Amino acid sequence: MNTYSRIRNSMMWLLVLFVLIAGTAAFVPGLAEAEAEKAAPVYIIPVEQKIETGLEKFLKRGFKEAEKSNAGLIVLEIDTPGGLVNTAQNIGKMIRESKIRTVAYIHGNAASAGSYIALNADKIAMTPGSMIGAAAIVDSTGKRVDDPKLVAAWKSEMSAAAESSGRNGKIAAGMADINMVVDMPEIGETKEKGEIIALSSEQALKVGFADKIVSSPEEAVSWMGYQADNVVRMDHTGAERIAAFLTHPVVMTVLLFLGIAGIVIELIVPGFGVPGIIGVAAFVLYFFGNYVAGFAGNETWLLFIVGLVLMILEMFVPSFGILGVLGAISLIAGVVRAAYDTSHALLSLGIAFAAAAVVIVIVAIVFKERGIWNRFILSESLTKEQGYVPTESKESLLGREGVSVTPLRPAGTVIINDERIDVVTDGEFIPKDMPVVVIHVEGARVVVKPK
Repeated sequence: MNTYSRIRNSMMWLLVLFVLIAGTAAFVPGLAEAEAEKAAPVYIIPVEQKIETGLEKFLKRGFKEAEKSNAGLIVLEIDTPGGLVNTAQNIGKMIRESKIRTVAYIHGNAASAGSYIALNADKIAMTPGSMIGAAAIVDSTGKRVDDPKLVAAWKSEMSAAAESSGRNGKIAAGMADINMVVDMPEIGETKEKGEIIALSSEQALKVGFADKIVSSPEEAVSWMGYQADNVVRMDHTGAERIAAFLTHPVVMTVLLFLGIAGIVIELIVPGFGVPGIIGVAAFVLYFFGNYVAGFAGNETWLLFIVGLVLMILEMFVPSFGILGVLGAISLIAGVVRAAYDTSHALLSLGIAFAAAAVVIVIVAIVFKERGIWNRFILSESLTKEQGYVPTESKESLLGREGVSVTPLRPAGTVIINDERIDVVTDGEFIPKDMPVVVIHVEGARVVVKPK
């Protein structure tokens, strides 16, 4: 019996040992895989501008590069006043569909559409003094949009984004809808009608709209369990930086001014070359900046070229202004479509046109001797010095009598005071050798009738 017990105990110990070995074998690869993931690179991508198509293009490039590098974490460095709602929706979808974990690191304002982007991230870390919320829809002039359908749709998007990461959807909706009443007992406040929710970092932490208060993106990386020394910071390319400069409202206005003034001056005062080159270069820079920034498409280049060609043709092909009007419409359409915001583009175009008109008038006055209008004005005179002799006046023949030397049918020749004169009648026929009298003289035209 003792022998049987010893054998049974030995078998049990062997079984325990086997289970431990098997469990360890299964656990170690998983542990190694987790450690490898934590050692993967971390990408920090700045979201520090207005939300528009240029930012979306930049973020797409950053997410693709992070995927190629097998990054373990993407940190979105957010400080934005908001921007286009449809662009924010596209960015939010990109974040949700990414296989890489994302953290929204808010170190300034995640306002308006910026709060929507932050809510789509897996985690939210905020610095002291930062803010999230104030997401009511506004138009390009900053006026709040009250359309019930638009507000309801945007409120639903905000709520869904919050709930996707386990946050209170009502608070997110209260950031977008001014008419909601939202109770927030965690911070002892209630949002009333006519108010909009905007949370400080401390408030966001208490209501669950922030997961951590940090002082730097590196601290956020460490908080997520990744190595802060294995960070790749995405930066704008040279072309993107140039595009950002060229699409600044003031720079855009200057480029439009140079473009309009240069091309028109070249057309009305040909021969310089320099104004035309400056004008075309300014327009090319305008469209290039907006194209690289993601605002303009190929159709804007086409509208610009067609408009320019039509305006040039108007100077040489009589069309009663039709070609000029069509060219101007095409140019304006290209300029407006290429810009980030239609109202800003029209404002810049108006200022540029007014300034260009003043310069064009001054140039036209200073260089009036070289203007294209001189091609359509007869400026040369025929002088005696050049051998031209003016026709003598026939007024002295009025009332004089003579004799026809040829039949007048009704034109012919008569002799008056022994001088042959070419004359006409009022339409009647006068035979040869008939006496006539001059009844009317108009320049070189002498009219006679039978005496």
